[in-house]
Amino acid sequence: MEGIQVSTEIAGSRNHISIIKVGGYIDTTTASELERALDSLLKQGRFNIIVDLGNVDYISSAGWGIFISEIKSIRENGGDLKLVRMVPDVYEIFELLEFHHILDVYDSVDEAINKFEMAESTGASVRPKMPPKKEEPATAPKASEAPISNEPNVATASQKATTEENVNPANLSLEDKIKMIIKENPSYGSYRIKKELNTPKYGNTKVSWFKVRSILAKLNLNSKSRRFQFAMSSN
Repeated sequence: MEGIQVSTEIAGSRNHISIIKVGGYIDTTTASELERALDSLLKQGRFNIIVDLGNVDYISSAGWGIFISEIKSIRENGGDLKLVRMVPDVYEIFELLEFHHILDVYDSVDEAINKFEMAESTGASVRPKMPPKKEEPATAPKASEAPISNEPNVATASQKATTEENVNPANLSLEDKIKMIIKENPSYGSYRIKKELNTPKYGNTKVSWFKVRSILAKLNLNSKSRRFQFAMSSN
């Protein structure tokens, strides 16, 4: 089918893993080809599936819908569906839609295979990932916990402001640079953070998109809502 190329192959120590390789773009005109490949595997009872998106330039809601609609039944049958090698532009949308709470993403096919193999060797079952619960609104402190004085700590606030003004972003550690970018631009995803790092303000720091992703995960800032919460709490 024009616009998309889909092929499947077998992997794993027991040939129990199926890899769907996709190229081109996935939208309403091409998604059916991918859906047929996935349905064919499920009908064969093959539920350990890796989708290699390394050569996919664009995925519309129709494409994402295929993965989301099938993941529950796949996991109910003891398997999983893992996405690998997403290009930055595709991952940016994936992250914006917060699908990383539902689907597992890996940088390489080998990494995803290893995850399946580890689960197989330990007998671990795959548990569905559910979107995080909404956090409860902050409550006012109890009277017994209230500060003794209502006067703001002017000296502390002044010292903090002075310190922040004197900090040269280019001299910060990579993690602190990323935190500073998020404070100023909480809407930025991993790809835009990567581009911002490679500016004179941050010492033209060149780092891979995958590295930014791993640091965001380490800092627990790998979702847009968490980044906005972090930025608000830092003000």
